[in-house]
Amino acid sequence: MTGDRARVSVAVDVPPPLAFEIFTQEIDRWWRRGSKFRHAGARLGLLRIEPAVGGRLFESIDGDNGPHVFEVGRVRVWDPPRLLAFTWRNVNFAPNENTEVEVEFSPAGAGTLVTVTHHGLSALRADHPARHGLQGAAFSRMIGLWWGEQMTSLRVVCSQSEPRS
Repeated sequence: MTGDRARVSVAVDVPPPLAFEIFTQEIDRWWRRGSKFRHAGARLGLLRIEPAVGGRLFESIDGDNGPHVFEVGRVRVWDPPRLLAFTWRNVNFAPNENTEVEVEFSPAGAGTLVTVTHHGLSALRADHPARHGLQGAAFSRMIGLWWGEQMTSLRVVCSQSEPRS
């Protein structure tokens, strides 16, 4: 493993159109909370994806002077219910630093296999704070575990979802 990507898959018990809808329209519901997963930390915040190519993935955080919006990425591919791709950046990324996330929604029996591939990790310099001192496969493993926690949360929300017509 070169340390350039992390890939995580989860099976959810809803068909691809609903899995795509929950992933994108209900992201604030399944995306884990806390400082490990959100810029808001313990503060109130809201995570959203604007549903179109060029749309923002952003977190709006309540502050003393009103909401502060942090753009996490931009939608590069919007192809429901098959594929979503977006750029990704963390609060400690320089303005020109981005990685990319692709999310595939594949039919799997009566449900969906959701596969997240986060790549471009090797573009982050060796001393980048996002690395937490990790390089190569160790860094990819850490990112994969982080996405694994997110996908576990997605699976739980999908299991609680009512069928939609």
